[in-house]
Amino acid sequence: MKNLNIPRILLAGDRSSAGKTTISIGLMAVLGSLGYKVQPFKVGLDYIDPSYHTEITGRYSRNLDGYLMSKEGILEVYSHAVEGADIAVIEGVRGLYEGLDGLSDTGSTAQIAKILKAPVILVIDARSITRSTAAIVKGYLEFDKDVNIAGVILNNIGSSRHGEKARIAIETYTGIKVIGEVPREDSIKISMRHLGLIPAIEGRRRVSDFNERLTKIKTIIKENIDIAKLLEIAQRAPHLKGVAPRIFIKKEVRERPKIAVALDEAFNFYYRDNIELLELEGADILYFSPLHDRGLPEVDGLYIGGGYPELFAKELEENRGMRLSIRMASERGLPIYAECGGLMYLTQEMEIRIEGIPEGTYEMAGVIPGKTLMGHTRVVSYNYGQFIQNTPIGRRGDRFIGHEFHHSEIIDLPETTVFAVKLERGTGIKNGYDGILVNNTLALYAHLHGVSYRGFSGNFVESCREYYDKL
Repeated sequence: MKNLNIPRILLAGDRSSAGKTTISIGLMAVLGSLGYKVQPFKVGLDYIDPSYHTEITGRYSRNLDGYLMSKEGILEVYSHAVEGADIAVIEGVRGLYEGLDGLSDTGSTAQIAKILKAPVILVIDARSITRSTAAIVKGYLEFDKDVNIAGVILNNIGSSRHGEKARIAIETYTGIKVIGEVPREDSIKISMRHLGLIPAIEGRRRVSDFNERLTKIKTIIKENIDIAKLLEIAQRAPHLKGVAPRIFIKKEVRERPKIAVALDEAFNFYYRDNIELLELEGADILYFSPLHDRGLPEVDGLYIGGGYPELFAKELEENRGMRLSIRMASERGLPIYAECGGLMYLTQEMEIRIEGIPEGTYEMAGVIPGKTLMGHTRVVSYNYGQFIQNTPIGRRGDRFIGHEFHHSEIIDLPETTVFAVKLERGTGIKNGYDGILVNNTLALYAHLHGVSYRGFSGNFVESCREYYDKL
């Protein structure tokens, strides 16, 4: 049984864009500078916020989702991640109580707070309100008394008088301590684009003042939040019962197939748990760049995650050596698994017709049929369904819960296209079908998490091992 009982805190917003991410990474940076080993978490299935957590703390951030994952799965992800850490900092998603629907807490930040018995710090966007902040806090307190709201941080404070009025109102009417008043400061905002924040890996390589912004965030948070009080609240987190590992178990194997994972500015949407589960299943992971490398390394499998290939379409097209290398590997029967951005890259070409991105049509890897159209389609949804074909990651009849988040669609598909997935919820590629299957290549819009879909790592590594054995 692993020990789960380190200090922990959960930062929740009163709404989306309340400033959770900026405040979370600032706190992580300050705690790190004080000598704490901080283990970060993100509620929900976002990839980008965790990339900043990882950048700041030097420890891989983990996702926690109460719709995809069972309570036991959440506790195991948490216990696996906190080993060796001094404190856990969990960033919520959207508003505290937003989830799958309007009448339950499934998929919400509140659900995770209750499962982990984590004290909640409520981040309130206080722009243009003072006394009303007390009404907000009072309503949040009354809505679900099983959620332990232990403190408040006021964000977007316009002046010291503004902060004082809001703080006095909250503490007088609710008894909840205000532990921070963060000033309105445009210079600490993290750059945005059509699908959200710029990922940390891209920011580090392509945004000139990236490090300066992170330093400024750390400074402002240190000066305007009572870190001692936050630590005191975190240390009051109730006891959590340990869990026996059932998912993160290392398998002893003789043959370790090599899986190449695409990782660069264009492709960087991965759940760290997925990578670790592949390793625990017996795979060796190698990283490569479809943008910068000229060809694939010698491997037994290929994993191309999501990202923003539309922003690097010209560079991806110009790297003909890599495109040819991937196409030839697919034709040889190499097990290839591609999610969302990876799906887009494996099509014949990408046509971009979306505001804010230079328009044009670019050749892609040409592994699967059809063309990617970046237009005005926007899909954000949980999805679930089953495999109707045997694939590198799933066998016919296997079921999964995942999610999709994309601004593109796949068009010009021939009638002979083979789909591997039938969705019961979600949009997929066409008419409720997802997962185009060509040779031993599976490319789909669904994003899958290995703690939710337990067959992912075992099936994929076994497919790679079978390919290895045939060589």
